[in-house]
Amino acid sequence: MKDKPLVNRVAQSKLKTINLEEYYPSLPMVEFDIANYLFKGLILKEKDFRDSLKSFEWAGLDNKILLVFCSTDAVIPVWAYMLVSGLASVHASEVFMGDKLSFLQHHYMRVLDDMDFSSYEEERVVVKGCSQKPVPAAAYAYLTQKLRPYAQSIMYGEPCSTVPIFKRPRKLHINS
Repeated sequence: MKDKPLVNRVAQSKLKTINLEEYYPSLPMVEFDIANYLFKGLILKEKDFRDSLKSFEWAGLDNKILLVFCSTDAVIPVWAYMLVSGLASVHASEVFMGDKLSFLQHHYMRVLDDMDFSSYEEERVVVKGCSQKPVPAAAYAYLTQKLRPYAQSIMYGEPCSTVPIFKRPRKLHINS
């Protein structure tokens, strides 16, 4: 029996792969939890808060994304977020009001809204899984919504082992 050469059918397939990890923010994210500046973890005292912000090292935010949020159930006045944003925006590349997960969901929605999906018309698409970076589930769901009008099929995973997500019914060609 003659040995047949190994053929990489995955490499030869016409699958198009999308890896959301490639769109992960390139700048580091810094979290600013207002709870750390509250009296007894619950009350924002204006004078103490302003004094704390004066001593904060804002220059350390150069080329970084600042995520401003409060991890407690304290009622934070709107002006406190405005004050942090005003001081941080001189240095930070971006100031976002929310935690890391909220920022990543917002980031991916922006990225996906800017993408042209027409190149996936009638294509078989694999959305790569097993990422090394924390891509939120919402990004995968939103990508599916954006791809569905174009793709012939959408699968999740790796090209060698996928989970089917969507498959468009085949068009019948009737010869008259």
